[in-house]
Amino acid sequence: MDNRQAIGSWISGPRAAAEDMGVEFGYRGQRLGLPEEGPGSLARPGRRFAALFIDWALCMLIAYGLLSGGKAQQSASNWALVVFAVLSVLTVGTVGFTPGKRLLGLRVVAEGGGRISLPRVVLRTLLLVVVIPAVVWDRDGRGLHDRLARAVQVRI
Repeated sequence: MDNRQAIGSWISGPRAAAEDMGVEFGYRGQRLGLPEEGPGSLARPGRRFAALFIDWALCMLIAYGLLSGGKAQQSASNWALVVFAVLSVLTVGTVGFTPGKRLLGLRVVAEGGGRISLPRVVLRTLLLVVVIPAVVWDRDGRGLHDRLARAVQVRI
């Protein structure tokens, strides 16, 4: 190995270094038994962030227009968090997706397939509202909130 390559290897991260040594990780979602592409495959982070943005914008609109009385921005933000939690529990718990996820062709399912149970939806939502578990990802790109709730976001 060239010294320049060894010095710069930290930029690529441990996964790239392991792959350079011949370790085969497979595609994202392979360990979960999901297809690599198409319907049922693991949702990509960009699409998940876009769906979250759409849901948050919708919740901010509802909170600002209906619940905070059009007054303080801080009050609207607090109400938006409550609206987001209620929206997430009700929609993911019943149909498997929020409005933003539906617009972008995503669905939340249990790891083995099928619907996610209501207690797991509540756990997932509480962890998502806390934010920190949502930014800690595993090698499949699932957030800690999905991992602890044994859920997967897949493409429809």
